[in-house]
Amino acid sequence: MNTQPQKQFRALLLGDSCKDIYHYGSCSRLSPEAAVPVLKETRRDSRPGMAANVLSNLQSFGIEVDYHTNTETIEKHRYIDERFHQHLLRVDINETQKTQELEISSIDPLTNYDIVVISDYDKGFLSPEVCRLITQQCAENNIPVVVDSKKKDLSCFYSCIMKINQKEYNEIQKQPNDSEFVVTLGSNGAKHKNVIYHIVSPVEVFDVCGAGDVFLASLVYGFLRKGGIRHSIPLANEMASISVSHMGTYTLTKEDVEKYHDLCVRH
Repeated sequence: MNTQPQKQFRALLLGDSCKDIYHYGSCSRLSPEAAVPVLKETRRDSRPGMAANVLSNLQSFGIEVDYHTNTETIEKHRYIDERFHQHLLRVDINETQKTQELEISSIDPLTNYDIVVISDYDKGFLSPEVCRLITQQCAENNIPVVVDSKKKDLSCFYSCIMKINQKEYNEIQKQPNDSEFVVTLGSNGAKHKNVIYHIVSPVEVFDVCGAGDVFLASLVYGFLRKGGIRHSIPLANEMASISVSHMGTYTLTKEDVEKYHDLCVRH
């Protein structure tokens, strides 16, 4: 089966990235200093996270991506009891960026892209002013924009497809302008314009870390293939369900893409 797009799609990805570092081990005793478990670390794993995870998954679909992100590294250290898949603690380093915000002058002309993807973890790289200018320019040039943002004031986004989880949706303080929402519902799938799209192949959940990034990348690919957001939600649901069945931040494999590729054709 040929799983590559019929054309070479080109996307612009903007967003905050981090390094996800997993400290795996086992806990067999409590600390004598406090009522907390002692983790005996046995191995460590490092993976690209946040927007960098979106990048990896867009590339898994064969999309050519131009990528702009923060230069100062954010680290998220997770400590996990591997025997029980128990997440014990997370420690974030350099969470708030000290580097300059994204400058629009550093981006190629937006008309060079089939789509713009914004993975905004609200760490300081993407200011509201930059988001407003980019999305307005895209609207003027009929370039679709898919956004996943942690901002509570979304009024800086114009004419976008907003991917958001239910908790974040409930906490919105200001709505985006002329935009539509895809609201993820965890094991219940996703909702778009009051229609709920259920997951076809439920799985045992091991870790939800990075599942939203996989959903976002899959949503973008489905949109590019079919030209409509509702046709891409079933694919995004299934790909995100693959992600949560693995421990840690997950990048889709060739086999994953081949397994559910037909969803882009049928819907």
